[in-house]
Amino acid sequence: MVKRLFDLLFSVLGLIILSPLFIILSIIIVVDSKGGVFYFQQRVGKNNTDFGLIKFRTMVEKSDKAGLLTIGEEDNRITKAGKWLRKYKLDELPQLYNILKDEMSFVGPRPEVRKYVDLYNYGQLKVLSVKPGLTDYASMKYINESEILATFGDPEKVYIEKIMPEKLVLNLQYIKEKGFFTDIKILYKTILKVFA
Repeated sequence: MVKRLFDLLFSVLGLIILSPLFIILSIIIVVDSKGGVFYFQQRVGKNNTDFGLIKFRTMVEKSDKAGLLTIGEEDNRITKAGKWLRKYKLDELPQLYNILKDEMSFVGPRPEVRKYVDLYNYGQLKVLSVKPGLTDYASMKYINESEILATFGDPEKVYIEKIMPEKLVLNLQYIKEKGFFTDIKILYKTILKVFA
C-alpha cells in the first residue's frame, strides 16, 4: 500500500511538474525526425500480462523491425535527438503514465518484451510476480547496455546467453530485498548514475 501511494503521488506530481519539459521535448522530437512523439511497445508485466509501455521516440519509424535491441550510440536507427534523450534517460519519462495506471512502479525489474520472456526458465519467471519498474539493481549495472552489446559480433546471442540471465539474478535479488527503503536507495543511486 505504501509503495502504491508513493507511486501514485510522485507519478502525478512528476507529470504535472514536468509537463513543460514534455512539451519542449515533443517539439524537438518532431522537428528532428519524421514520426510521432511517442513510441509504444508491448512489454510483459506483473503476472505475465502484456501492457503498452510508452517512451519518447528516439529512433526512426519502424526501426524495431530491424531488431529489438539497440546496439551502441552509433546505431543508425537512433535519431540525433534520440541520442541525447537516451544519454540522460529522458526517453523514459512518459512511463510516469504507466506508473499512474498501476502497470509499473518506480522501482522494480525492467519489463521485457515477450520474445525474451518466453525464454525464461521456471525460476526466472518469479520476476513477473511483482510490478515492473523504471529502475532496479539490473538497470544500474547495465545502464550502458547498448554500448556493451555494440562490442560483440552477435549482440543478441550475448544478450540472451549472458546479459539477460545476469539481469534476472539481480531482479530476483531485488524481489528478496524489496521494501520502501530499498526502493529509495535504488532511486537515489540511479539518479546519481544517470547524471554522473
